[in-house]
Amino acid sequence: MAQTEFDKQIEEVTDALLTGCGRFLAGQDMDGVRRTDATFLRAGSRVLAKVEGTVPGSSYRAGWQRLAARLSCLGGLGGTGYAYWHDPAATLQAVEYGGVGAACVAAAGGSAYGVLGRERRELMREWVHPLHQALAQPLGIAEQTNPRRYLHIPRNFTDDDAVIRVDLPVHLRFSRDVVADVITQKLALQSVTYAWHPAGRTPYVLVKKARRPPTKAAFQDAAVKELVANAPESAPVIGIGAGEAISVDLDSESPHILVNASTGGGKSVTLRGITCQMLHHGSQASVLDYKRISHPWARGLPGVTYCADISDIHDDLIRLGAEGRRRVYLADHLGPDADPHAIGPRQLILLEEVNATLRQLARYWDKIRESGDPKVSPAIDALMEILFMGRQVRMHVLLVAQSATARALGGPEVREQFATRILARYSMNAWRMLAPEIHPAPKSTKHPGRAQVVIGGTARETQVLFFTEAEARAWASTRPSANLQTPAGNMRKSPAPPAAAEPHTAASSPPVGTATDQLAPPPIVGTTPPPAPSTGQETADLANPPITEARSPADPAGSEADQAVGLREAHEHHLGDITLAALRFARANDPTFPDSAGKQGAELLYRVGELKRWARNRPRAAVGTTDLT
Repeated sequence: MAQTEFDKQIEEVTDALLTGCGRFLAGQDMDGVRRTDATFLRAGSRVLAKVEGTVPGSSYRAGWQRLAARLSCLGGLGGTGYAYWHDPAATLQAVEYGGVGAACVAAAGGSAYGVLGRERRELMREWVHPLHQALAQPLGIAEQTNPRRYLHIPRNFTDDDAVIRVDLPVHLRFSRDVVADVITQKLALQSVTYAWHPAGRTPYVLVKKARRPPTKAAFQDAAVKELVANAPESAPVIGIGAGEAISVDLDSESPHILVNASTGGGKSVTLRGITCQMLHHGSQASVLDYKRISHPWARGLPGVTYCADISDIHDDLIRLGAEGRRRVYLADHLGPDADPHAIGPRQLILLEEVNATLRQLARYWDKIRESGDPKVSPAIDALMEILFMGRQVRMHVLLVAQSATARALGGPEVREQFATRILARYSMNAWRMLAPEIHPAPKSTKHPGRAQVVIGGTARETQVLFFTEAEARAWASTRPSANLQTPAGNMRKSPAPPAAAEPHTAASSPPVGTATDQLAPPPIVGTTPPPAPSTGQETADLANPPITEARSPADPAGSEADQAVGLREAHEHHLGDITLAALRFARANDPTFPDSAGKQGAELLYRVGELKRWARNRPRAAVGTTDLT
């Protein structure tokens, strides 16, 4: 029998009624459109893709919550109808009074919401909604999503202890750097940390404000001075971080330190603090300052060699390379269990403005190189050799650069020798070049003395220690006299020279040569190094191996440098550009002025080579060129 039109209508109505009852009991939208990712047991947080139009707030609720609300409404309507059936007058009276009461409550609640919710509405209007509009595309979520469902931003989100939570989509198909950058910019945050939690079905990220270092870290503060005084000899304090002292152990963490900063970033201040602490513990330092004016506080200190002229920087690097090879042979002879102090005192090499200095060293070598000499400057070779020697020889390079590119340093493998990197006033290109493993990159600041210290893949914002030049000089000079071990050629006069200081003579001058082969210490014969004796000529020979002295092409005979003359003769025949009065004034006031080599009657005599070296490296007004001429 054919189905009639009436039967079809009854069947459709029955199907619609059953479907509606199923949706009603399941807590779904009655039109059958699923708009959010909510389930029966779990509330939703975002709108599904391809959903159009406005999404009501009830669509975000879990199914059981919507079912409870629907049953409550049906129960209320059913109870009211049942009461009206039995007592219409009482029911109408109750509804009348109840309506008035509900209206009063609604008015009071609306007024309270308007007053108390003003800050919340302002937060949503000024910060949450703009952030949602910026994050919708990077996170891959629909713009109709209610931002309250996944952006949990407290009203006091700018406070130091505030925590911002952003719920992430499960697919995780987004760039963390982009998301972090959007959050930082749209909320105008500074110095925040991101804790990503991608595991599970509810991934999220927490944004917290990082604890800030102190505004200043002056050495004159008692607490800072105590930290510096208690620091180990091998771990000078770099600065103060967020509630902790930031330091690097040159023996166990990083033998060399790289400082990268633009002009005014505090490069010299940073090195001043590290160097004076090391000198305080008896270390020696070679300050290779092509700028001539970076570290005037260190001039004349015992154990400090200050080289400002490019020729002297060249010679001192060759001497340091020979010293490094001597220490390698000695360490091999003494064995792995030897006392590190037996190898020699700790040696610091401060290389200022490496971008200009290495270029000038190469040009200087091209100028003095003779036929048969290697093309690469032996001074640059010596520096690279020291960088690869490591911590065993107790020689540490503190390198300063405005742009520490691999090309400027001699290759990417050279840059990798600097496990500790201090960056201040850096560009994003500099950060990606020197600390690519840390992202997102912290924003650079112009706060005086503020830097990022990168050690072991972790960046810590640091307020660098500030020593005045007088404080640095005084702290460096208070080291025990027993630690004053000054190699030949390094001693300088000081206002109060120690008893161990010896006159600086030509015989103790650092060798000057054109090839590193001349400076290599003789190899130790034998396949197995014998045990190190406590005393004896063998150990003394290893500690001071014979080094062939080579002469500079400018002075092949070396006789003029060894000649001892008075100040008047030095002015007339050797230092014509310096007046006799200036020489006498320097002798009385300049701690770097050479020691006398003898007397002729009542007149003090000085070696010509030492006077010329002093004249080349003495402080002078800066010139506006980096040319050799």
